[in-house]
Amino acid sequence: MLRIYILLVLHVFLLVPLRVCADQEQAVRFGSVAEDTPAVMHQRLTPLTDYLKAAIGRPVVLMLSPDMPTVIKALSNGEVELAYLTPVAYLNARKTGNATLVAKVVTDNQAYFRLEIVVREDSSIKTVADLAGKSFAFGDPAALLQRAVVANAGMPLERLGNRAYLGHYDNIARGVLNRDYDAGIVTDTKSRKWDKKGLRVIYSSEQLPPYNIAAKDKMDHALFLKLQNALLNLDGHVPEQRRVLDALGSDYNGFAQTSDAEYDIIRKLIKPFQR
Repeated sequence: MLRIYILLVLHVFLLVPLRVCADQEQAVRFGSVAEDTPAVMHQRLTPLTDYLKAAIGRPVVLMLSPDMPTVIKALSNGEVELAYLTPVAYLNARKTGNATLVAKVVTDNQAYFRLEIVVREDSSIKTVADLAGKSFAFGDPAALLQRAVVANAGMPLERLGNRAYLGHYDNIARGVLNRDYDAGIVTDTKSRKWDKKGLRVIYSSEQLPPYNIAAKDKMDHALFLKLQNALLNLDGHVPEQRRVLDALGSDYNGFAQTSDAEYDIIRKLIKPFQR
């Protein structure tokens, strides 16, 4: 009887470290839309997941999705613990799954961005009112914020001429520059890239909160803080950490603190476009 008791006690004590070990090894799943080919997205995001793995002491696994609604659903359902989201995608994940902001990105030393309407330098279009009846290039058909900014600038979408959806901002800039479209909407970082190549800004939105990393509802608080601190401490002046940021994009400087209230401006802009 004593032998059986001793074996039971040993069994319990042996299980404890095994469970702790299992918890420590449980992977954090990091979701993102495949904005480019899967191979390119892995090149962009794997250095970040490797950095987070080293910072928190447990695996961080990249999980790519074909589109943003799939990423939002995965985060809302707890199929991933983290996700790299657009401002509007965060609001949808917040609404459907109570997602929580971890940090926002900083690019070109700005923790915000603007959307800007651009035309060719030699265009006769001088103001937003001049866009009536003109062809206009947008990015993704699902990008509510782009349409909302144009409408908020004073140009109802139905008053525009032909509308095209070209995907990436560089495609929009090229389309306008090549005279395929009279005007288009790009981020301020893209307009700065292209302004010396023949584009001119006729409208700039107010400051908008940028891309972010959000966490699933009810994430373990200690894990949340570890992940948040790791992101906030990512330092572009440290060579190995600079490589992590360069993989994301040459204009990435790091991450900054943010809050849900900061995204209220996005809520206000897109409200007329939501069903």
